[in-house]
Amino acid sequence: MSDLDALENQSIYILREAYSRLKPIAMLWSLGKDSNVMLWLARKAFLGHVPFPAVHVDTGKKFPEMYAFRDRFAKEWGLNLIVRDCPPVEEIDPSLPPAARSAARKTVGLKRVLDEFKFKGIIAGIRRDEQATRAKERVFSPRAESGAWNFRDQPPEFWDHFKSDLPEGAHMRIHPLLSWTELDIWRYIAREQIPIVDLYYARGGKRYRSLGDQDITSPIVSDAANINEIIAELSNTKTSERAGRAMDHEREDAFERLRAQGYM
Repeated sequence: MSDLDALENQSIYILREAYSRLKPIAMLWSLGKDSNVMLWLARKAFLGHVPFPAVHVDTGKKFPEMYAFRDRFAKEWGLNLIVRDCPPVEEIDPSLPPAARSAARKTVGLKRVLDEFKFKGIIAGIRRDEQATRAKERVFSPRAESGAWNFRDQPPEFWDHFKSDLPEGAHMRIHPLLSWTELDIWRYIAREQIPIVDLYYARGGKRYRSLGDQDITSPIVSDAANINEIIAELSNTKTSERAGRAMDHEREDAFERLRAQGYM
């Protein structure tokens, strides 16, 4: 068994466990490479059909290519797509730095989705290698009724035994890609031929390594114009995956504050 087979099997097991234990449940779809891999795995886990809604918490600031991708593949993959808008930035905590404040709109938007649909489980495509605060996560990560995450009080997870019981009003975040790396994601995309937004491919010497809102995401310098070239680039780079994300260059504690409040 290859390393990608092992990761795939683990993620499919996590998705099936989550679906059997937590109902109602939904999957966040940010339209980026990780959430597309996650949807692909869900289709494999459930014989070609995703049995729970895909939720896009929409800031209204994604790239046009991302919206076109969403509309096309929601139809092609037969997804039960839920789209809900985020509140305006004026309603968000003004003590946050500008980019973090803009990103925090998704936290409030997700809370409203949870209030509307009463989901007990939310599947999200985060990975430990992305960012230091995410490295503290668990596969099954409990959230308080407010959506808050206490990163100092996380349940132990040994031998793929996950704690899924919740107090009234709380919900669980499930992270089937937690053990994957950025390079794993791209190798799997190459192997499975998973569709992705073409902004990841270089044009004119630049490409997006991580996709977010247009106003807080920048491209990196790159000539990697196809998947094999991206894999080769990642095998040698020392640049952070989130180098193009504006909020990662703001105050050191900004991202941790966001995640503690319920950010993805």
